[in-house]
Amino acid sequence: MRIAMIGSGYVGLVSGACFAQFGHDVTCIDKDEGKIERLRRGEMPIYEPGLDKLVADNVKAGRLAFTTRLADGVAEADAVFIAVGTPTRRGDGHADLSYVYAAAAEVAEAIRGYTVVVTKSTVPVGTGREVARIVRETQPAAAFDVCSNPEFLREGAAIEDFMKPDRVVIGVESDKAREVMAAIYRPLNLIQTPMVFTNIETAEVTKYAGNAFLATKITFINEIADLCEKVGADVHDVARGIGLDGRIGRKFLHPGPGFGGSCFPKDTLALAYTAREADAPQTIVEQVIAVNDSRKKRMARKVIEFCGGSVSGLTVGVLGLTFKANTDDMRDAPSLDIVPALLAAGAKVVAFDPEGMTEAAKVLPGISFARTAYEAASGADVLVVITEWHEFRGLDPRRLKEAMRQPRIVDLRNIFNPEEMRALGFAYDGIGRPRPKA
Repeated sequence: MRIAMIGSGYVGLVSGACFAQFGHDVTCIDKDEGKIERLRRGEMPIYEPGLDKLVADNVKAGRLAFTTRLADGVAEADAVFIAVGTPTRRGDGHADLSYVYAAAAEVAEAIRGYTVVVTKSTVPVGTGREVARIVRETQPAAAFDVCSNPEFLREGAAIEDFMKPDRVVIGVESDKAREVMAAIYRPLNLIQTPMVFTNIETAEVTKYAGNAFLATKITFINEIADLCEKVGADVHDVARGIGLDGRIGRKFLHPGPGFGGSCFPKDTLALAYTAREADAPQTIVEQVIAVNDSRKKRMARKVIEFCGGSVSGLTVGVLGLTFKANTDDMRDAPSLDIVPALLAAGAKVVAFDPEGMTEAAKVLPGISFARTAYEAASGADVLVVITEWHEFRGLDPRRLKEAMRQPRIVDLRNIFNPEEMRALGFAYDGIGRPRPKA
């Protein structure tokens, strides 16, 4: 099959490269000439494990190409995927669909034969119908169908998620379009991936409902962690105790400083907005948004209280800045609330992140960056773990203690063992874990 991917950001680039690995001929299209030139040179605009090799292999095989000329990629395509950004719109929290609709109009002008136009971007319910209207209005004689095919990719594990998905959701309403989409995903039949065919609206709601539910699980266990700290319980044992119930499941029951990233914050906001417009308010989701925002702000106070009520004049070492491990994504990362609050309280912040410091430097002025985790700990009065990078779990606590001015750790990801750290002489505080009795 011949595929055009409009947008070469995170979703478009990963999806395009994976479709090429399936054996399809894929053209990734982006208006950013600099990005396209870098991709042609094999330089990735994002950090995603394994993506550079996947792209290089498929470019070499002649199945993957990059261009700024939309018409060239779309004219001969069997399917055109719209994978442009849908950021939160200022003022109301709704998804900004201007890029989607602009792409739809350009695609309409470029298609020549029957084409399936697929919304891959995360979009509110009703977007597919509007895309169809735009295409039909722009080129009344066009032979096309519109399809919704939401992505369910975890940053840091996106390639595996695409190649071995839990399911593929396809909102489609004609037999011809269904045949095209089934052919595109046919390689997944070998691993018996469930294909969920629905109408367009159902597919659009499914994406938002899935992300909102996962965000709710995270927020739920974070609130349970707060309770555990007050009553002397251990949130990890609680999570295991409830997660072994098949109706609940173990995933997304990991306490921390709150969720961030490119999906959960904007998707929960967009779902809440869309639901209010439809007179079906999602009060649970709205509460999740409020609780999560409050939690990220409260984490800085946790650090300050741990240091006796003030961090003025203290050096705070920070481990991890991205919203999660295995990505350089800083969007809505908890560090964006925590670090500025510590700076405002008079602290000097020295941070290390394995992949995110270039992006962090753009959005966190006033901090210093270290070359290693141990350098971030050097001379620190307290060390704060914000992101759960695997390499942090292998750090030598004795070496950390030797490097620090004061052996104090606030572990917002619970990567260290509290008893071991305290036995080594650290003052230690985690999330939802019993504290030593006075």
